Amino acid sequence: MSGRARLTLASWAATLMAAGALLPLVKPATWIFTAAFVLALVSGAGTLVRRVAPARSPALLAQAVVALLALTALFAREQAVLWLFPGPRAVTYAAELFRTGAEDVGRYAVPAPDTEGIRLMLVGGVVVIGLLVDALAVTFRRAAPAGLPLLALYSVAAGLSGGGAGGLWFLLAGAGYLLLLLAEGRDRLSQWGRVFGGAQRTGRPGTAVGSGGPSFAPVRTGRRIGAVAMGVALVVPFALPGLSGGLLLNGGGGEGSGGGGGGGTISTVNPLVSLQDDLRQQEDREVLRYRTNATDTSGMYLRLVALDQFDGLSWKSSVRPVVDVPERLPWPEGLAQDVRVTEVTSNFVASGNYEQKWLPMPYPASRVDVEGRWRYEPAGRMLVGDGKQTTRGARYQVAGLDVRPTAEQLAAAGPAPEKLRAEYTKVPPSLPADVKATALKVTEGARNDYERAVRLQDWFARKGGFRYDVDVKSGTGVQAVSRFLKDKEGFCVHFSFSMAAMARSLGVPARVAVGFMPGTPQTDGSVSVGIRDAHAWPELYFEGAGWTRFEPTPARGSTPEYARETTPSGSATGPAQPQESASAQPSAAPSASEGCTPQMRKLGDCGPDPAVAGAAPEDSGPDPMDTALVVLGVVAVLVLPLLPLFWRIRTRSRRLGPAGSWDLEEAAAPSGAAPAGERPGRAATRGTGGTAARTLAVWREINDTAWDYGVEPDESQTPRRAAARIVRLGELRGESADAVHRVARAVEEVLYAPRPQPVAGLAEEAGRVRAGFHAGADRRTRLRALLAPRSAVRVRWAASARWAETTARWSDRRDALTARFRRAPHGAGREA
Repeated sequence: MSGRARLTLASWAATLMAAGALLPLVKPATWIFTAAFVLALVSGAGTLVRRVAPARSPALLAQAVVALLALTALFAREQAVLWLFPGPRAVTYAAELFRTGAEDVGRYAVPAPDTEGIRLMLVGGVVVIGLLVDALAVTFRRAAPAGLPLLALYSVAAGLSGGGAGGLWFLLAGAGYLLLLLAEGRDRLSQWGRVFGGAQRTGRPGTAVGSGGPSFAPVRTGRRIGAVAMGVALVVPFALPGLSGGLLLNGGGGEGSGGGGGGGTISTVNPLVSLQDDLRQQEDREVLRYRTNATDTSGMYLRLVALDQFDGLSWKSSVRPVVDVPERLPWPEGLAQDVRVTEVTSNFVASGNYEQKWLPMPYPASRVDVEGRWRYEPAGRMLVGDGKQTTRGARYQVAGLDVRPTAEQLAAAGPAPEKLRAEYTKVPPSLPADVKATALKVTEGARNDYERAVRLQDWFARKGGFRYDVDVKSGTGVQAVSRFLKDKEGFCVHFSFSMAAMARSLGVPARVAVGFMPGTPQTDGSVSVGIRDAHAWPELYFEGAGWTRFEPTPARGSTPEYARETTPSGSATGPAQPQESASAQPSAAPSASEGCTPQMRKLGDCGPDPAVAGAAPEDSGPDPMDTALVVLGVVAVLVLPLLPLFWRIRTRSRRLGPAGSWDLEEAAAPSGAAPAGERPGRAATRGTGGTAARTLAVWREINDTAWDYGVEPDESQTPRRAAARIVRLGELRGESADAVHRVARAVEEVLYAPRPQPVAGLAEEAGRVRAGFHAGADRRTRLRALLAPRSAVRVRWAASARWAETTARWSDRRDALTARFRRAPHGAGREA
């Protein structure tokens, strides 16, 4: 197998190994086979074209065309011309599919379903990265820079997975890059690897470094290169900004730290993220079933977690200490003994496909009997799984308090404790002023906090003209609440978040609870709770009654008796029923949902939006443009420091490459090439033209190499004196010193001989000189010469010269125009 073929195969494998970090993001992960197939077609096309046309452009063009045709055939076959060629319809369809995929990214939790849009984004992204890797490593024979797109691919996957791209995927991606470096072969590898140690020389005349001289063993040098690359890859994910929402959320929910002791904390942003995927399915599905001795289940909301922090953008749960679950939970905070309380016992069975870190329970619970590693958070009266403990298949019993305060008791409630009031009435300075202004207008004339709460609830639920619509996109930012109050369309997240924010602006302690509505009674006496029973509601604090539920969402749930004017009959209203079953065991099979439109099924509910999870409303997922900017920023941070290296490699390749790859202007007037008094640039046109330019380009390369290693050029020297100066200051010995003098004599012949003869092996002479400088330099000088070459200042000089030339040209034109206008009146007078 040829070296280029090995590089092609290694590029293909390295791209797929780096793409492995994306596998945890989507299930099923069959998209990787599609990406591998398309990438194989692209690599094969490049291999075939390179055999016919050695130039770089045809291979790159052929690969791009093959990638476009393959993606068209896979994703826009019906809209394409002859099922293969992308026409206007295919382009429009692909753009719409990409937009849908971007929306799906923000909608689903990890792992997201393999929708057509997400598949297009994944396959297309991997193919683009693979095309870049192949172009750099195979077409341009630069395997080391090819690691940058691989690193960007892994870094993005690590950021999106929120930690899902773990050590295994990192090692796989690093191994792919190392494989690519090793496949580049001894020649290129020894050139790139000289950064890490001294180079050896053969001592044989005519042997160029990197083309025949022995260097470091490829395996040893590859290990060093791989170690540096992996170190950079480890640091890059920590430089990525924190991302949240949609695919960027960790699917683990919260975790309790600490072992079996009573300490530890809960740290979580999205308590329902593990349920969010189920909520987005087309059909309803049962998540748990329970039996209870309660006579009326209409107010038996099953609470998961309380969101008590409001930063103006979202609601989320505080980081609080957790303890072992006590045998008897403490008496609820603020609940007085004169409030009517009944203890209700319920037995729960969670479905095998319902996996959540938080335990659904009636609020407030007084006793919980559950097996497993569960911890208790006293402030929110919540149970959270420790480690890998989840609700999957859990069976537990909860004794809860059915608290029924009267309206009179709530109206007569005294002020809340100062510490609690300070924490739960906190609103950010960024909250728009119209939020509080609207709250004051709605509650105008209210005599106490209870009347304010009821008026806010009724305004949202009945009197304010709000419409329940699960299809509404809320937007993000501090203006989200203002937009909702203006548009008056939304679902439970909007209503609960907005009422809690408005209550806080009025000084009423408030938070948002997340969980499930009571569910639907079954014929066997059990109650079935489906994914469409997911809900969010506000809880307001009243001294004597504690945290009290309100229901501002129209057409959802049930209004508590103490917060309504008349007592409605019947049980809680809810979404489409889950599948009925004769047993109390949960059912994994979906049930019919006759009252939901296909769009509502896709969103996962005929009622509440599943993104009640923590914090941001429905479209709080990552903006594709923001993600693209993050990727570009990461790539820029990696690439910008290496620009001098890339410029130097490109310049050396052009100067020492085959005839025609260098130009006359670059080779003109190198250091020590032009005799005194001769106009710069004239030397390049003397002699035999191409031969002269070739020789002078090599001489310029030797001077720049010496400059990179600390020997500054002296433009006043003749070629012979310049060569002696380079050898002396560079401390060159043996073959390297002889190579400098041989090239200097060739330059003298080009400058002064009537008919200079072509000199063979000039590029090899430059290689020997560079090897001599490298062998005699210390590690710091070598790194400086490679990563920050001094000769790169020529780029700034050239830019300054062009700018000066441009400004001078425009200045001359301006002066000419000014003089012409000044002469115009005199000319007109003489003519008159």
